[in-house]
Amino acid sequence: MKPFKYLFFLSVLAIQSCKPQTAKINGVSFVASRDAINDAHIKPVVHVNANYAAVMPFGFIKNLEHPEIIHNTDRQWFGETRNGAQQYIQELRKQQIKIMIKPQIWVWRGEFTGFIEMKNEADWKTLEASYTSFILEYADLANEVEAELFCIGTELEKFIENRPEFWNALIKKIKAKYNGKLTYAANWDEFKRTPFWSELDYIGVDAYFPVSDSKTPTVKECLEGWKTHKQVIYNMSQKHDKPILFTEYGYRSVDYSGKKPWVSDRSMNQVNLEAQTNTTQALFETFWKEDWFAGGFIWKWFHNHENAGGKDDFMFTPQNKPVEALIRKQYKSLLE
Repeated sequence: MKPFKYLFFLSVLAIQSCKPQTAKINGVSFVASRDAINDAHIKPVVHVNANYAAVMPFGFIKNLEHPEIIHNTDRQWFGETRNGAQQYIQELRKQQIKIMIKPQIWVWRGEFTGFIEMKNEADWKTLEASYTSFILEYADLANEVEAELFCIGTELEKFIENRPEFWNALIKKIKAKYNGKLTYAANWDEFKRTPFWSELDYIGVDAYFPVSDSKTPTVKECLEGWKTHKQVIYNMSQKHDKPILFTEYGYRSVDYSGKKPWVSDRSMNQVNLEAQTNTTQALFETFWKEDWFAGGFIWKWFHNHENAGGKDDFMFTPQNKPVEALIRKQYKSLLE
């Protein structure tokens, strides 16, 4: 090979090796509270190197068979309302944090939203009208604040399974109000059956996949536990030609954190910070460098950081726990 050709070849290799990694959505799920927020509440989000926040207004249903969603009322916490969501977004924007608006439903006593299912046609029609009012309220807000992302629903499998025509029509109504990127937050065992991914921009997954049965799972065990799930997730991305977004991900700081990561009841209360850190590290190692993976939103992040989480806390938040440093390092590695 002639010298100039050899030098050119080395230059090409150098350029390729220096190619920047794909920027990720390094998000936090910013929990709605009673209060307005200010700069002091946003600084910890910046400090953890997040570039996105999911802002989550809420609607409420009395039970799984009740068709009316109560939303945007003065009886709700401030952060759960439209005005509250808008105020949160304004403060987050001041620190260049991008936004996903993710309206959610709470069923009284915390029953699983995936089981919302009406018993007759009249109630289905009422639910459809009520959900349309709820979701378009926040699609309008997403348009007003120019949110980068809008999530059209969270873990509503039975509703979608029973009423697919409604959801197709609803997506068209949302697109008429808002022209940004769309996703839906499917539960980890639901996303394979969600019928409308072709109409959205991201395949959204609440990523509570079981990865280890150990009391204190090791990173190696969790990496092994991810292999089958990862292949299924990748296949869905290829099938629909859409990137995967973890609309929620995270683990509790408890024993057996990788066994049933979706469990949130307080009967699991044996603090295990190492379990939370190891499961989270394995998730990062499995997904964050894949070009078909868009990123995700850690569940969950409270506005009052200094009083959130801590080493005696057995719930999901990473705040003031060893895993927070891991997230900070990971998010820094793939900043835009």
